[in-house]
Amino acid sequence: MKPRLTVHMHTTLDGKIEGPHLFTRESLASQRHYYNLIVGEGSPFPGHRGWLAGTTTGDLATQYKKPELDPNAAEVPEGDFIAPHDEEIHHFSIDPRGRLGWEENYLQYFDTRAHIVELLSGQASNSYKAFLRKRGISYVVAGSDTLDLELALEKLQEHFGMEEFLLDGGGGVNWSFIKAGLVDEVSIVLSPVADGATDTASLFDANPKYNDTNPVAFTLISHTVLDDGSLWLRYRVDGPATPLN
Repeated sequence: MKPRLTVHMHTTLDGKIEGPHLFTRESLASQRHYYNLIVGEGSPFPGHRGWLAGTTTGDLATQYKKPELDPNAAEVPEGDFIAPHDEEIHHFSIDPRGRLGWEENYLQYFDTRAHIVELLSGQASNSYKAFLRKRGISYVVAGSDTLDLELALEKLQEHFGMEEFLLDGGGGVNWSFIKAGLVDEVSIVLSPVADGATDTASLFDANPKYNDTNPVAFTLISHTVLDDGSLWLRYRVDGPATPLN
């Protein structure tokens, strides 16, 4: 049975998920609400044990550092690698080719320490997998040339016993999961701030190499006004939108 997947995102009024707005008091207040919905008491997502994020998020978390690879590293065993760790929350990092330069095997997000799990395709090199093992970072391999999204979720469900996942990706990753029919719900904390930037990622961004711009329809499940003036919106994913005749 497919695990439940919710795209859970923090955005501006103009639909941006990164950019100058992140460094404002207004944005930080709604980021706290967003965080509390993930791990706070009475979280509406009780079945999750971590969140998925794209390579863009990984770049920001690693400050664009390159991994220190050993081209002569010994051949690592085939398949997945789950490193020993004590954290109950995980940061599942989508990194098909293996290029993120993690320095630790965990990510600190406000008060939560999350164990890093890399989602790789067959394009990731042996030296990169050896780099992850050396740092105690877990990884799963799903797909050969590109990341097989459905297989990746199945493997994470198998390894970590999770029935529910939160997707906190970049716009491209979010849209790819939507178009693959793997998303059940979209949850948005809409912050009362905007920056008008045209060169930063949006909630959904289509990439013509991987998916199309055919519209998708949603049904509003609920809306909640938060105490800082943000809105928490929940939508069910219905599938392809109905074209006009």
